[in-house]
Amino acid sequence: MMDPHRRQTTKEWDFEAVIGKLFDELIITDERGRILTVNGDFEKMYGQPSHQLVGKTVAELEKQRVFYPSVTLRVLETREKQTAVQQTKSGRRMLVTGLPVFDNNGQLRWVICLSRDITEPVRLREYLTVLEKEVDRLQAELEVLRRDRMTNEPIVAASKAMQQVLATARKAAKVDVNVLLLGESGVGKTALARWIHQHSARAEGPLIEVNCGAIPEALLESELFGYEAGAFTGAQRKGKPGFAELADGGTLFFDEIAELSPASQVKVLKLIQEKRFYRVGGTEARTSNFRLIAATNQDLEKLVKEGRFRQDLYYRLNVVPIVIPPLRERKEDIVVLIRSLMETICRKYGVHKTVDPQVVDWLTQLSWKGNVRELENLLERLVVTTESTVIRMDDMPEPYRQTGTLPALRWEKGRTLNVILNEVEREVLLSVAKKGRTTAQIASLLGVSQPTVVRKLKKHGIRLHG
Repeated sequence: MMDPHRRQTTKEWDFEAVIGKLFDELIITDERGRILTVNGDFEKMYGQPSHQLVGKTVAELEKQRVFYPSVTLRVLETREKQTAVQQTKSGRRMLVTGLPVFDNNGQLRWVICLSRDITEPVRLREYLTVLEKEVDRLQAELEVLRRDRMTNEPIVAASKAMQQVLATARKAAKVDVNVLLLGESGVGKTALARWIHQHSARAEGPLIEVNCGAIPEALLESELFGYEAGAFTGAQRKGKPGFAELADGGTLFFDEIAELSPASQVKVLKLIQEKRFYRVGGTEARTSNFRLIAATNQDLEKLVKEGRFRQDLYYRLNVVPIVIPPLRERKEDIVVLIRSLMETICRKYGVHKTVDPQVVDWLTQLSWKGNVRELENLLERLVVTTESTVIRMDDMPEPYRQTGTLPALRWEKGRTLNVILNEVEREVLLSVAKKGRTTAQIASLLGVSQPTVVRKLKKHGIRLHG
């Protein structure tokens, strides 16, 4: 190392020039921290010209906040190499490394500080940090939207029967017990399975839905357990995890479980019992911590007696059975369902339509063999095909129209005389309207005045076609 008190040679200045190429700034101080020489664009980095720094002490410059903290002072205190990020008066951030230089007697003679401007990388890092936080926020919002989508399924519980169903589901959701959902096709078993998952301690985990009736038996094992790379022709090069593996930490939902073949039932039973499995073509045992929910529209007890469903699997599934009643047995839910489904469907298609009260009243009297799914399909069809903003009886497809059999005469609890008479009146008008194409003809056939016919047709939402 050169002696700073003597004239520097060309060779030595060349050395400083080389250092200056490697680093943005170079400062050399003596053992008291007084600056002997500098190299670099100090005015840009530190806010002062380099010639004004020579002769000053680093302690003085630190006090003036030309730069802080002083790495040189740290080196003088520790007599060891030091590195720190330094803030400058001009607002820059410098990565500074200080090196102690000793003489032959081990005395500290000089401190060399090499600096590099890291302002832009630091700003970029701060920007990336902000972006990461924004991504985390958006992901959280998406998660909320996902939960809303799942929890906003039309789980309507206006009837006592459905209130009891939800009460049982709420209790089952709190513990990792196997749940078996029973009920006719379309009553809402999948919606209730999602509801249970979202109200359980596993709501943060995945909900993996497996339609047992849609997977060919030959593919069930690979779909359920996954497969290793090259396990069979057409397999993905990296292999593929199965439904059981994907459900780890969440819920595994077997829909239409009665459709499993006897051979598949054995595999599913072992998976439920052990929570262990092997990928197809694999030798490593894998485990999955999932909660099980199963559903079927068939009578499993009957299938067990007939030998078509394994009794041991049935008992494994049937820990907490929940029977969802058909829609025809919970007519109180129909009106609420119509309102809920209409909101969802109209939002889906970006329209605003309502259902005439007469139509609502009529829909509550139907048997709904397809249950909620049938009701939803009908309403979606009406929203799409009806030109008017109000859906009336004339808009109903033929299978859902009132007929001359007068089912309105049937009394049921909750149906007042006024409701029954209105339904009879409407059916009579519909029947006569097929024979009389004008209000005058209908009035003549019914023996009433034409204004009366006009008023009653308007009351019941009946439009003449002719």
